[in-house]
Amino acid sequence: MADQILRIDGRAPDSLRDVVITPGHMPNAEGSALIEAGNTHVICTASVERGVPRWMKGKGRGWVTAEYAMLPRSTTERVRRDRGGHIGGRTQEIQRLIGRSLRAVIDMEALGENTIIIDCDVLRADGGTRTAAITGAFVALAQAAASMRRSGLISRDPVRERVAAVSVGIVDGVEMLDLAYDEDSRAEVDFNVVMTGGGDFVELQGTAEGKPFSSAQLDRMITLARAGIGALMDRQTEALKAVSETG
Repeated sequence: MADQILRIDGRAPDSLRDVVITPGHMPNAEGSALIEAGNTHVICTASVERGVPRWMKGKGRGWVTAEYAMLPRSTTERVRRDRGGHIGGRTQEIQRLIGRSLRAVIDMEALGENTIIIDCDVLRADGGTRTAAITGAFVALAQAAASMRRSGLISRDPVRERVAAVSVGIVDGVEMLDLAYDEDSRAEVDFNVVMTGGGDFVELQGTAEGKPFSSAQLDRMITLARAGIGALMDRQTEALKAVSETG
């Protein structure tokens, strides 16, 4: 199948877009990364704050939370900013997903009573912004954890394993990996898959539009996602190695 069908950007159905992760993109933050997945570009920063939310005080555990936003012209039409305490439903859903995904791989006791806040800001959107945000946010988070250890704020690494995410779907009857916007907008099935480095699932978000999908199709999409996430984790490893070698 992959040899016979090419997508609008020339990729095979089982291919990722070109992915580049640039660590340390925001030098004032304890951790940061610019992730470019084709024409989807997201800046992820990790900020460390002493203390935890009131409901967690005195428990000896830390907290990781996330915020997500799309810049006004990250898409073909201007996206309104979230203002006045009002956050749109889509934004709330995505930032909760990012937070859950990162907390799944963090030892909160090792973090101590400290908070890491992840900010994911979409510069350019061409599908897969939430999955790119999770993948890039992990790189920022790992840098922040290393910074906390170097400063003596914590004594051991709180990062238990990696986490990354990718989209899969069925477009024109074909299972595809890493959907761009044109594919996502007309997909019969659209899935977002979040997995750990150990191969376990953190989250599966999937739905069919108009026509149900079979368990065999689901199995094939999960196989695509697993391979794609493995490749994304290789990019994460390369990015973190590069930043450790430079300082």
